[in-house]
Amino acid sequence: MTPQQLLRHIQTLPADTPKHLALSDDLAEGAGIGRAWYKHQKEHWQGWLGAYNGPGAYNRKEWASRDAKFIWNHIQCAPMLYWLAEALDLPDDDLDLAYHDILAAPKRYASQCAALRRVFPWSSVEQALLKRPIGKMAKIKSALQSWIGSAD
Repeated sequence: MTPQQLLRHIQTLPADTPKHLALSDDLAEGAGIGRAWYKHQKEHWQGWLGAYNGPGAYNRKEWASRDAKFIWNHIQCAPMLYWLAEALDLPDDDLDLAYHDILAAPKRYASQCAALRRVFPWSSVEQALLKRPIGKMAKIKSALQSWIGSAD
């Protein structure tokens, strides 16, 4: 999966999920804290991926050949990763385990993110992403769900 494909998937996800907000509070890291430029973790992802082929907000090296797996494995913001897992409706038991493991990890971004990735490796995230429709199919599915719901 390319960074652009990951971004298209992320565009379809809800911005507000409750558990990632609690995690941000517990870690004192994320939207509204410190120098965070984003309003929520979805916007964080959008900014990160939207400028991925350049230095972006983090003055990173330009590596066009890197894929979404590389991105997942190198992001250093546990609330950002956790938001994606939660927004994808990954299992609650696993979300709870990851939450606990993040808080139990050493107080370093890399350690906290590694704790989350042990529960949610890229393969499980990618599988959940690929199950979700994007683009025109997402709009059609949403319209059908609304139509079926209004017929009840």
